[in-house]
Amino acid sequence: ELPIPFRLAWDLTTSITSFRCHRLVAAPMTRIFREAVAHYGAAEFERLRLNLFGGCFNHRQMRGGSALSMHAWGIAVDLDPERNPLRWGRDRVSFAAPPYEPFWTIVEAAGATSLGRACNRDWMHFQFARL
Repeated sequence: ELPIPFRLAWDLTTSITSFRCHRLVAAPMTRIFREAVAHYGAAEFERLRLNLFGGCFNHRQMRGGSALSMHAWGIAVDLDPERNPLRWGRDRVSFAAPPYEPFWTIVEAAGATSLGRACNRDWMHFQFARL
């Protein structure tokens, strides 16, 4: 369950109050969003577009590969894909800017990994799996 309604990144008129993920990451996933909203406040969280849900569980292969995506296991989340596209690096994405540092600290404290911070790609994505 999300602490505030999120919007679907591909249909901003649609809000969600929860999403499907693997049962073993449900508690830390919930904690990430609860702590982030508490840190920023709902208005700032939304201004930073951290409430734009790009997806979690989606049974598919990794883009350009044959292995299953972390999304196929429900252990990865994408946020604000429009401003943080897969191939953009920290020089172009919004999630690399200083205001997002507390969010990434919360994500990492919960045991998740930001591909953007670890690999400088796919900044929209964080996952509960080692690289």
